[in-house]
Amino acid sequence: MMRPDSVSRRACAALMFLLPLAAAAEEPPAPDAAQGRFDALEHRLDALEKAIDDVLWFHRLGDVASIDKVYIYGPPPARIANPTAMGAANPVKFWAYVFVPRELDRARRHPLLVFPHGGVHASFTTYYTHILREMMAQGYVVVAPEYRGSTGYGQGFYEKIDYGGLEVEDNHAARDYMVEAYDFVDAGRVGLVGWSHGGLIALLDAFAHPQDYQAVFAGVPVSDLVARMGYYDDEYRDLFSAPYHLGKTVHEDVAEYRRRSPVNHVEKLAVPLLVHTNTSDDDVYVLEVEHLIAALKAAGKQFEYEIFRDAPGGHSFDRIDTPAAREIRFRIYRFLAGHLRPERPFGSVEELSRASYR
Repeated sequence: MMRPDSVSRRACAALMFLLPLAAAAEEPPAPDAAQGRFDALEHRLDALEKAIDDVLWFHRLGDVASIDKVYIYGPPPARIANPTAMGAANPVKFWAYVFVPRELDRARRHPLLVFPHGGVHASFTTYYTHILREMMAQGYVVVAPEYRGSTGYGQGFYEKIDYGGLEVEDNHAARDYMVEAYDFVDAGRVGLVGWSHGGLIALLDAFAHPQDYQAVFAGVPVSDLVARMGYYDDEYRDLFSAPYHLGKTVHEDVAEYRRRSPVNHVEKLAVPLLVHTNTSDDDVYVLEVEHLIAALKAAGKQFEYEIFRDAPGGHSFDRIDTPAAREIRFRIYRFLAGHLRPERPFGSVEELSRASYR
């Protein structure tokens, strides 16, 4: 179990990393050197932010959940600079948050939710506190992997990103770890929950490993990278064409972008699925998710979906703290409960609302 005082020490250590950067140089650095310093500072700030957020998890959720942060591994790196070097093909190690309801009867088996965070580069933060409280109240065990490419763990880990590729296998490795390490987790009741890029990971994980999941919720999921590159700006496109990322633009390798898009793998769906999208989403445009829905229908798949019309909140419409968002989440939990059978499923929106806050 990770102790709050040890996390505080991590926060102090991260702060110490920043001190050398505070000293001003006598001569202005060359442009490349200056950019390198800014990049290094950004990653150190991410590490500090992550350490602070780890403390906040205990503060905001510790009354209802036992919280741990475990160090596990997924496949070897997607790109190995020197394949003959000692240990070059070792698995990629990463952290994962584990949340267990405090009142859980550990003599019995309980359902697991695998919860990948969103973002091209991001991490699992206390933005999701109220949603975790809702999951704890129902009796779900939750694992949230900080898969390769996540922020807060240094530049080397950041640049191990394999978007829509091995990060999906990291997510699945977190599922396998929980089933193997926690004897109160029911391997026959495992669900996937993800929004945005987390929705892409949830979809691709379910497509690749249908036997390991019993339900999937994909909220505003990134679904079609080819379409996405068409409506996003150059700054966003540059994230994907960076040498440590896909390394090419969509124009240079459209097949690779298609390979990493859920819309091109819908024939593999064999798990109960619920999809949400919103016509006023300013991040994952509704057209992307409509492509996914149309492809699933064309493939003859049985699934559930809702297209919300200009729901307040845009991209976060069903994740924010409003009464309307809680009503939508109640529908999500009702779908999950029908397949995963948690110990205390919500019977009403009022029950959900009471669970959201202390």
